[in-house]
Amino acid sequence: MATVPTAAVAATGLIGGYGVARWTKRRELGGVVPAAAGAAAANRWRRQAGGGVAAGLTTAYVAAFAGSHPLAGRLGAWTSVLTVTAGVAAAS
Repeated sequence: MATVPTAAVAATGLIGGYGVARWTKRRELGGVVPAAAGAAAANRWRRQAGGGVAAGLTTAYVAAFAGSHPLAGRLGAWTSVLTVTAGVAAAS
């Protein structure tokens, strides 16, 4: 069985989290999606590349999630989310 690339898992978490929060108007529901995807990606990063790489990529993932919020004021919400997602996907 083919596995989903970790870049896709991370991207799904960030984009999906924003989408859920926006369309349900419930930020806490939107937070569940990136948390679950981030945990899954971190576990895979650790198994595939080791703890140090997993820690770095997890830090980048969390920073992207947090950084997308102030960036949205400058770029717009979707553009911000897609920009930080591209960075995390490329790194992973």
